[in-house]
Amino acid sequence: MLICCMLFISEARNRAALDLIEQAARIDSESVIVNKFEDRVYNRIRFTIVSYVVVDSTGSPIYSPLHQTVLAIVEAAYGAINLELHSGAHPRLGVVDDIAFHPLAEASLDEAAWLAKAVAADIGSRFQVPVFLYAAAHPTGRAPDTIRRELGYYRPNFMGSQWAGWNIPEILPENPDHGPNHVSRTRGVTLIGARSWVTLYNIPIMCTDVSTARRIARMVSARGGGLPTVQSLALFHGDDSAEIACMLLEPNRIGPDRVQAQVEMLAAQEGLDVEKGYFTDLSPEMIVQKYMNLISAGRD
Repeated sequence: MLICCMLFISEARNRAALDLIEQAARIDSESVIVNKFEDRVYNRIRFTIVSYVVVDSTGSPIYSPLHQTVLAIVEAAYGAINLELHSGAHPRLGVVDDIAFHPLAEASLDEAAWLAKAVAADIGSRFQVPVFLYAAAHPTGRAPDTIRRELGYYRPNFMGSQWAGWNIPEILPENPDHGPNHVSRTRGVTLIGARSWVTLYNIPIMCTDVSTARRIARMVSARGGGLPTVQSLALFHGDDSAEIACMLLEPNRIGPDRVQAQVEMLAAQEGLDVEKGYFTDLSPEMIVQKYMNLISAGRD
């Protein structure tokens, strides 16, 4: 039974910091980095880490190597990154911005949620960082975008399309699930959740106008009356282009081909060119296979 952790950290330009964080991620040979995605414009990196979960005789989860591995990564990130000095084209609430646990193979969502809640409690108490739980890790199953809107995540505070420093009140408008309700400006806030697999798919468009890119993103998303189970965000990605960053909540229902076609149609109405989109991670099947290959190679 395997659990996949996607851990998003607000840094992709400081190689020394990234090396320290990756070194921490490798403290336990039973937790394996199967992929990473870093973007210097967004100034953001995501580690995809996999390990197993152990259950007792009643079927309740009791242990996963991922627990201590994630805490080691978090500690290294807080030691190496200062959010007040961070800027990038991707929104974020903290140095460790988001930690998402997904069940793989024969693991269940309940087991992923157990691990998410255990990690959240330790981060809140050990590092005194406010932690908000979402999806299956939260009693109401609240969505992460709901929390983000309440905390001002989607509002750039620099040059109209960038996020710089800490830009929301130091006293939070609502109490977090773990940790204090006041925020360290150097560390920020962390979101932690457990959910079924989601697909992350970015589509580049040749656009320099903020309002046009945001209008296209809004019309693609379910929230804007577009495609069901799709969330999208317009992000600038260089001097002459933007990306429609999409999260496909049910990729078997609404897949990347349909999202690509929708963006191309909307962009054509604006007279804009669109490039072929790309995935930012492997598929669940590929992740399991790569994990098994890496574990086998390590044992040999």
